[in-house]
Amino acid sequence: MVDKREMLKVKLCGVEMDNPVIPASGTFGYGREFAELYDINILGSFSFKGTTEQPRFGNPTPRIAECREGLINSVGLQNPGVEKVIEEELPAIEKIFKKPVMANVSGFSSEEYVRVSERLAAQEQVGWIELNISCPNVHEGGMAFGTDPKQAAGVVGAVRKALDAQKPYGGSKPLIVKLSPNVRDIGEIAFACEAAGAEGLTLINTLQGMRIDLKKKRPVIAEKIGGFSGPAILPVALRMVYQAYERVKIPLVGCGGVREAEDVLEMMLAGATAVQVGAANLVNPFACREIIEALPETAGKYGIKKLSEITGGAH
Repeated sequence: MVDKREMLKVKLCGVEMDNPVIPASGTFGYGREFAELYDINILGSFSFKGTTEQPRFGNPTPRIAECREGLINSVGLQNPGVEKVIEEELPAIEKIFKKPVMANVSGFSSEEYVRVSERLAAQEQVGWIELNISCPNVHEGGMAFGTDPKQAAGVVGAVRKALDAQKPYGGSKPLIVKLSPNVRDIGEIAFACEAAGAEGLTLINTLQGMRIDLKKKRPVIAEKIGGFSGPAILPVALRMVYQAYERVKIPLVGCGGVREAEDVLEMMLAGATAVQVGAANLVNPFACREIIEALPETAGKYGIKKLSEITGGAH
């Protein structure tokens, strides 16, 4: 008889997880609201809200536009800043979640990425640093770090060097880089990040999209264009995970359009070691729990005895 607990276990950058399911940053807050609904310790981990050095109030409203097969958002990295996260949010997380969490880091210069990553990597609850390189580089005219291989490698290399300096003090944590899909060649960006010292990659972040208000004859969200997520982007995310797997040797975290157990299996077969669930959490707060509960039976239906053995199986 198959042990369901052992069946679901995976190891991400050396850190063992009970299962591969991780709520994506920006869709799970700091876990508190979800912990009121169910025991979130069922999760493999979760990536908390993107953190910058200083507090950010985010973009003007409206920030959300609904779509038939997804959601467009332009929240603008609203967060209390890294010091507040360390002083208030991480202690609160520790009370409700007893596993390592993923710290999503954002910034508008290499120096900011380094400072925020150093602070969060030194915290005991943090199991991985997830570097969101979809932010605009203020020193380079606003181009997102993650759309240019040289810029991506530059910021990843700077953070890698800073985290390596923490190793003698026990503070170094695996560095996972979250990639933008809004690029010509995802494999090229993935390879550049690996060469610069990334130990894992999350892909993909949101696509770009917009909606028009027919009554006002104007874009629905204040920033006009926002990040498009939801079920419609799953095929794009699968394609990019598949392509990245062919170019790099480091673990991948698949993200984009996942809402059921079958989607998790597809992501893993494409090359993912773990899988993030994003917009589905906003539609159904129990989405991650339901996926985890369904995984053993769903995997068994396709003759899968151990999830860790299927990564890259479609290649």
